[in-house]
Amino acid sequence: MPIANKDVTWVEEPEIGFWEATFLPAIFAGLKTTVRHVTHFQPVTEQFPEEKPTLPLHYRGVHRLNRDDQGRVKCVACMMCATACPARCITIEGAQAPWEDRDKYPSSFVIDELRCIYCGMCEEACPVDAIEMTHLYDLTGFSREEMIFDKEKLLGVFDQTKDSGRDPVRTQRGRLGPASDFEGLPALAPATSVRGDDRSARSVTAGVIQGTAVMESSWEQINEKIEKK
Repeated sequence: MPIANKDVTWVEEPEIGFWEATFLPAIFAGLKTTVRHVTHFQPVTEQFPEEKPTLPLHYRGVHRLNRDDQGRVKCVACMMCATACPARCITIEGAQAPWEDRDKYPSSFVIDELRCIYCGMCEEACPVDAIEMTHLYDLTGFSREEMIFDKEKLLGVFDQTKDSGRDPVRTQRGRLGPASDFEGLPALAPATSVRGDDRSARSVTAGVIQGTAVMESSWEQINEKIEKK
């Protein structure tokens, strides 16, 4: 499609006069800016560490492992945080939980704080709000080993920050977290509509993700067909 001449804006190179060619106006403009900053000095530098900065509420600092209402670690060793971590700094070893209300718990939970990039992916991936990031930023150590936080140290960060006012426990529902309310998968509508003459419309699920009971009945039908053959 041809472009009309009225739709084109032609830009021509400006002509440089004698004074512009000497660069003196640009030099004087720079000196004017410098003098204005000197005469109207308004420092914005925070005198750290004498002055502590006020960090935003969504600041991502040192991790912590939350406790439940009985003082136990909330983590259920699902490995979702370690899977989502792009830095591969989380190592978890799961074991049979000694409590009747859950199946697993972490016998070992280690985070390498020096390798972590503090992206917050672990916090987003956790289904039970067991791992959270706090406002603690002044993390120091005399060796690399001191910067590797195990389960006890992460639980200690929780004990230190839970009553600080800036790091409340963000679990709002469920005994362990939002995912602890689920007893089965609810039926979900398909992402795209399925036409009646389509072959997938004649299937058992018809493009719908069914719950546990429906899936079990589907497997029973499949097993019956196999036995008949």
